[in-house]
Amino acid sequence: MFIHVVRSGETLWQIANRYSVNMNGIIQANGLENPNRLVIGQSLVIPVPGTTHIVRSGETLWLISQQYGVSINSIVQANQLTNPNVLSPGMKLVIPPRIHVVQPGETLWFIANRYGVTIQAIIRENNIQDPNLIYPGLQLRIPLRKPTIDVNAYSYQADASGAQTIRELGDLLTYHSPFAYLINENGDLQPVKDDLMITAAKEKNVVPMMSITNFTSTAAGSNLAHTILATPELRDRVITNMLQIMEQKGYHGVNIDFENVLPADRENYNQFLQLTVDRLHPKGYFVSTAVAPKVSATQAGLLYEAHDYEAHGRIADFVVLMTYEWGYRLGPPQAISPINHMRRVVEYARSVMPAEKIFLGFQIYARDWLLPHVQGQEAETFSTQEAVARAVKYGAAIQYDNVTQSPYFRYVDEQGRGHEVWFEDARSAQAKFDLAKEFNLRGISYWALGYPYPSNWTLLNDNFNIRKISQ
Repeated sequence: MFIHVVRSGETLWQIANRYSVNMNGIIQANGLENPNRLVIGQSLVIPVPGTTHIVRSGETLWLISQQYGVSINSIVQANQLTNPNVLSPGMKLVIPPRIHVVQPGETLWFIANRYGVTIQAIIRENNIQDPNLIYPGLQLRIPLRKPTIDVNAYSYQADASGAQTIRELGDLLTYHSPFAYLINENGDLQPVKDDLMITAAKEKNVVPMMSITNFTSTAAGSNLAHTILATPELRDRVITNMLQIMEQKGYHGVNIDFENVLPADRENYNQFLQLTVDRLHPKGYFVSTAVAPKVSATQAGLLYEAHDYEAHGRIADFVVLMTYEWGYRLGPPQAISPINHMRRVVEYARSVMPAEKIFLGFQIYARDWLLPHVQGQEAETFSTQEAVARAVKYGAAIQYDNVTQSPYFRYVDEQGRGHEVWFEDARSAQAKFDLAKEFNLRGISYWALGYPYPSNWTLLNDNFNIRKISQ
């Protein structure tokens, strides 16, 4: 896959011709609702063989060739490198596809084993209709080597629409977590309508993960968290109720998302996590947590102080970094998931917990702020598809902030009011995938399903093999 940024005057027909691909392939990969109206700065995923690689510090062509399973010479030729021994960090390299010419007597099973890929991956890569009808001389594209990761997705959709989303995207998910069972002060958990989502998840071999929390959009939950965490009887009651729901509904594990926990309750929270693990592990359930985006152990603030990264990484089976919401709906306009801030969080997390326990959080929605911003004024939240539609409607060129690796634009509406929109596109998604690869993280965690973002899912599938767990 390649990413193309639309320039002034370009049409989809011209772009398709440039890359020698079918226009319908570009339309499908990007979910283009109006292919005849592109906007300057719009990024498009181009479904062509091969991929791109951003050179990291210390990398050599040999290391890169080993990572993708292609020859050094093919990379040199594809990029017309005059001095292959000199690579600079940040340099973008084209990684060409691997081509295998079928020899007499070879089967897909033999070819797949030779290259260390699955038969199904070769079939998908080449659109093979009948795997038994391959013949000598046929040129097959061999999928490039990809890291295998876990993918989680939260959802606060209604049960039926959430189930439909899982059916559409389930092949790209390891876990699905309906958000969320709210804890009451007596230790009970408010019911959630999730039966259809759990059924859909199991049909798509997606692990259903229960989510519990102490907060809502209107209540911070600090006092509630204190009441539960500081009272042994209530802690036990929460865990007992959690187990009953998991056994009744078929959840395989839990994600614990206590937010705005008072700093004085830090150790109480750690103890609660350990108690949960001690109760759930013997029954075969896993325990995960969600943590605020910290950059140091001493970071001050209600969101951060009680989230002990070292303890969560030691106690829980895995940890979701909530690396989003810098562009808060009630705050000033800015990138929602800025890669520069995300990197600092990952660097700190990696210093105190193993990479194989870390999920990188990735929000998949857009926000539109009125200008000038008034403190407390709420931004409108919608999909990346709607963001592009608004850019088209108002003739706004999409800009790209290289520091945050985030797209944005400004426009003036029919009432003469100024707006600033920050969202995600193919470039920003690829930047986050590259970050997960760089630090060898366990996976990606999406917040939240229900906002269409086709180019993201196209790129996710192109960058990674998605782990599926036998249920």
